[in-house]
Amino acid sequence: MISNKVKAHLALVSVNMIYGANYLVAKGLMPNKIEASALVFLRISGAGILFLLLKFFNKEKVDKKDIPRLALCGFLGVATNQFFSMNGLSLTSPVDAAIIITALPIFTVVISRFLLKEPFTLQRILGISIGGTGAALLIYLGNSGLGTGSLKGNIFVCINALAFAFYLVIVKPLMSKYKPITIIIWTFLFGFIFMFPFCIEKLIHTDFRSFASSNWISLFYVIVGPTFLAYLLNMFALQYVKPTVSSSYIYVQPAVAMILVALVSYFVVNSQYKGDITITKLLCCILIVIGVYLISSTPLKWFKRSNH
Repeated sequence: MISNKVKAHLALVSVNMIYGANYLVAKGLMPNKIEASALVFLRISGAGILFLLLKFFNKEKVDKKDIPRLALCGFLGVATNQFFSMNGLSLTSPVDAAIIITALPIFTVVISRFLLKEPFTLQRILGISIGGTGAALLIYLGNSGLGTGSLKGNIFVCINALAFAFYLVIVKPLMSKYKPITIIIWTFLFGFIFMFPFCIEKLIHTDFRSFASSNWISLFYVIVGPTFLAYLLNMFALQYVKPTVSSSYIYVQPAVAMILVALVSYFVVNSQYKGDITITKLLCCILIVIGVYLISSTPLKWFKRSNH
């Protein structure tokens, strides 16, 4: 019999594999088949409808005083996050996007310092400096002209990570008050409202008649996989493991993205992704990994001594 804790870890591996594959699947749709903003519309509305169906099994009410916070969560965690994630990915390399998003825990720690007054230790400051250097260098590499990376796309993905980091901090008080599914239903509702005026025009001008069966399969994956199923698996996992454990699995994403890009580059002649995996990008990824390890782990012996 598999324990719930083991199931939680398996769920987290699955979540981040789904996300990792999404960089390549979604990139395959944009911008030739569908504009990024149109895809955002379909992701939020499609997953929103699926979450709304779950509301029949969840009758939990929310206090009126929490509505503004839920609206802000919808703006940051759904609308802004998805808008800049997809528009950034459509402009840059799936490898760049997957590596930049691993800086999310660094942003979360910095924001927590100012909004929740969580203390900075010497170890955390060093972690933020090392990880931040890796992220900044990778964003700048979008200007190099190698592979499919772009500076604008990398900045958009960074804004996406920042928005989601703010969301994680702002949603924290609500997590102890309501069921996760209640929060997700409300945030997707507000996310849809904020997203609608910016994305509806692109959706109207999408030529769905040009879609091949493979494009429909990809679209189904993007809506159901990383937008609906991943949220549900994450919610299940968070019942049995700490959020810090959950966030540590984020490193599965660039690994999956890099493996898939490498496979496509190897098997597809004249693949557009041939220049996407470089030694410099791998070094940037290592810097971010070291940075996040330092800010999320318990103080190391050397730092304990130096803080006294």
